[in-house]
Amino acid sequence: MKKRSTEWLAAVLGARPLAGLAALLFCLLSASTEARGAFGFNSVVDRAKKLAAESFRAPPSVPDFLTSLSYDEYRGIRFDVKQSLWRERGNFQVQFIHPGLYYNYAVGINIVEGNEARKVDFSPSLFAYGRNKIVNKIPADLGFAGFRIAFPLYRKNEFNHVIVFAGASYFRAVSKGEVFGLSARGLAIDTGLPSGEEFPFFKEFWLERPAPSAREMKLHALLDSPSLTGAYSFTIQPGERTIVHVRARLFFRKPVKELGIAPLTSMFFFGEEKPRPPRDWRPEVHDSDGLLMHSGTGEWLWRPLGNPEKLRISYFEFDNPRGFGLLQRDRNFRNYEDLETRHELRPNAWIVPSGAWGRGTVKLVEIPSPNETNDNMVAYWLPRGLPPEGQPLDLAYRIYFDSSDPTDSAVGRVTATRIGGGDKEDWKRIVVDFEGGKIKTLPDSAPVKAVIALGQNGQLVQQNVARNAVTGGWRLAFQVKPEKGKLLEMRAYIQSGKDILTETWSYQLES
Repeated sequence: MKKRSTEWLAAVLGARPLAGLAALLFCLLSASTEARGAFGFNSVVDRAKKLAAESFRAPPSVPDFLTSLSYDEYRGIRFDVKQSLWRERGNFQVQFIHPGLYYNYAVGINIVEGNEARKVDFSPSLFAYGRNKIVNKIPADLGFAGFRIAFPLYRKNEFNHVIVFAGASYFRAVSKGEVFGLSARGLAIDTGLPSGEEFPFFKEFWLERPAPSAREMKLHALLDSPSLTGAYSFTIQPGERTIVHVRARLFFRKPVKELGIAPLTSMFFFGEEKPRPPRDWRPEVHDSDGLLMHSGTGEWLWRPLGNPEKLRISYFEFDNPRGFGLLQRDRNFRNYEDLETRHELRPNAWIVPSGAWGRGTVKLVEIPSPNETNDNMVAYWLPRGLPPEGQPLDLAYRIYFDSSDPTDSAVGRVTATRIGGGDKEDWKRIVVDFEGGKIKTLPDSAPVKAVIALGQNGQLVQQNVARNAVTGGWRLAFQVKPEKGKLLEMRAYIQSGKDILTETWSYQLES
């Protein structure tokens, strides 16, 4: 890390001196290691810096006969697991993904062994094409769309997919006992803006071969887009909770309006807050049901997700956030009843900054969707400022993929949000259930009250909080009179005396 980059981090992101010093020492150590000839993060940094000085060139598309395949036809193309990379020994194997359908361009993939990096050559013989009569049309130099990394999550000689890199800058991971659900991304640019979103993409990867007994694997990626380039390093630790350590350095070609850091993308079709679509038999359909945020002051904030009628964008300002993420809090199979999708087993993704991120905003974009095939939920961090022209931006954070809730065990959590009609035609009734933490030990007679705050587009007309004898938690029920045609921001939490017992529930009501 260059000195000027460290100074910018301290000035703009408010980095603590010790955190900045640790980051600087880490980078100097990495540079010293790579100076001895090993390929690593700084090797990709050099490529990203050089690429940023050149004009952007879109990647060439794969042949039309591949992108026009149907979903079932594309699923018929299978990688031959007997040819998995590093299959002969070790805890990690790599299996490659064939271009086609949604994956309309190829990426470069390299192996790093010792001090050298070498390209992985594509061959149709790595795949079985099923009933597809296209094998003779496949170009010999087609390339790969991405890759899956496998690791023995359950039994020593059984390799399970733990993370997938494929499509733009998307990657998704699971831990033990989960099925794939939401995705992370390298970056989000201008998401939800009228000007349209720009999708950066990983154009090349370098996979470091781990030692046979290794419990983690490292890889690097080169990101490209019309506005910027980036060098990324990922250290993957699979297990009971799969942790992905992310480090990146970005080089700007031109200014961007909104730079979304550590973006997460998920699906929300419908939940308990509204009646289900008339033709759907399942109680709920979603991969995530809420956005959880942890402020620098220690407040926990929960925003239930929803499938809005119109594009809905929410901003939450923080100073040095401790974490944020999209969670699947409802883990009860009977609330989904889908034996194929198993939504109750979808992972959470929890972002933890490395060092201080300073002032900025968590942005949530909720996009209307007529079905469950679209990832219509996006959440990410927007820094208050970006580096001066000509200077790079350094990022570091961790992503925890697992089923646990990161909320402090003493804090009561929101477990359900339901919206219905009120006592009058123009009123709305909101019912919020809180469970866990200190509230489960309170007697029914405890002096519990709700603190409710509304935005300017509505009026609180009634409220009540009472013990939920079924769950052991407490239920907050209140009614509001919203202004017609406007969004009403609402917040609420439960306290007893001066003791705040729960996280803060936050919701944006459509009227």
